[in-house]
Amino acid sequence: MAAVDDLSFDPWDPAFLSDPYPAYAELRERGRVIRYEPTGQWLVPRHADVSALLRDRRLGRTYQHRFTHEDFGRTAPPADQEPFHTLNDHGMLDLEPPDHTRIRRLVSKAFIPRTVERLKPYVRRLAGELVDRLVEAGGGDLLVDVAEPLPVAVIAEMLGIPESDRGPLRPWSADICGMYELNPSPQTAARAVRASEEFSAYLRELIALRRARPGDDLISGLIAAHDEGDRLTEQELISTAVLLLNAGHEATVNATVNGWWALFRNPGQLDALRADHSLVPTAVEELMRYDTPLQLFERWVLDDIEIDGTTVPRGAEIAMLFGSANHDPAVFAEPGRLDLTRADNPHISFSAGIHYCIGAPLARIELAASMTALLEKAPKLALAAEPRRKPNFVIRGLEGLDVTV
Repeated sequence: MAAVDDLSFDPWDPAFLSDPYPAYAELRERGRVIRYEPTGQWLVPRHADVSALLRDRRLGRTYQHRFTHEDFGRTAPPADQEPFHTLNDHGMLDLEPPDHTRIRRLVSKAFIPRTVERLKPYVRRLAGELVDRLVEAGGGDLLVDVAEPLPVAVIAEMLGIPESDRGPLRPWSADICGMYELNPSPQTAARAVRASEEFSAYLRELIALRRARPGDDLISGLIAAHDEGDRLTEQELISTAVLLLNAGHEATVNATVNGWWALFRNPGQLDALRADHSLVPTAVEELMRYDTPLQLFERWVLDDIEIDGTTVPRGAEIAMLFGSANHDPAVFAEPGRLDLTRADNPHISFSAGIHYCIGAPLARIELAASMTALLEKAPKLALAAEPRRKPNFVIRGLEGLDVTV
């Protein structure tokens, strides 16, 4: 087992947040599993281990299907955070079988490939309209003007959330996702609780409307979905809708701005992309790998496991470092080099195993649509000012990305 006292891994250091990849290289050199005392976690930095552990049933996103908090050596969350945890803990991302299996099966009945495929023309049209407005304005903030509104509108359209109600969706999502950072502050928790209450109350009303008057939307489909007598409870419906919105746009927003910031820093690759738009599909995959929007994914150790001779005990928490795994030279040739033609690209940005991102096909459609629209309609897109990183580690993004056209 290695210690990290003398390493540059520090998820609260602005220099690390600016470029964590050299620190990841140090971690991979140091070992396959590393105890990190500031968060009480075990860091796993190598691709092979991350990929295997994502599929290992001795780990879980929750432990409450098998243990009480006390049995597991953990403390129950504070009572004043109950609205957030009720919302979060009933979503399939934070459940294990059999509940996860049941909910994912029911959600999959509504979230079918045909539903996603049917959205393609809408996604492309909306991406084109957003880029048209950016061009007409002579530039702007790519985050605010294109990256955010596209996936928010798409998932809201899927869910059947009226356009007039969509204003609070992104702020609610941002406040809830603040709780996924390491050691969130009391202020972050308070914002997440308030957003959880408001978002849940809104969805409860919308679900009641769709029960009375079903439509051709995902919420109506989730209400109707059943299998062998199973249906989603109202709380599961609410938690699923919030999860689909948060996961359905948070990663896409950050992948978009991280990706364009990477392209601006690699002008040779950007020139190649501008010359050959057929590179868009592999470019999307490579940009997801190169600067991963989700840097870390946590799992609880449900039964003792051994990694490279080190026993990680039941009750411990493992932090799988997606950003590090996606830069592992054992898997990716010259991982620090952006290569939009990279064909062999088994990145794990969408996770793996039973928690593989159900919205990955939609995310790929959105990323390709916005990239294609920008290449076609803003061929001279250029950086207007150096962007600032958000002070987050787990969900990696920018405060904004100012561009000219």
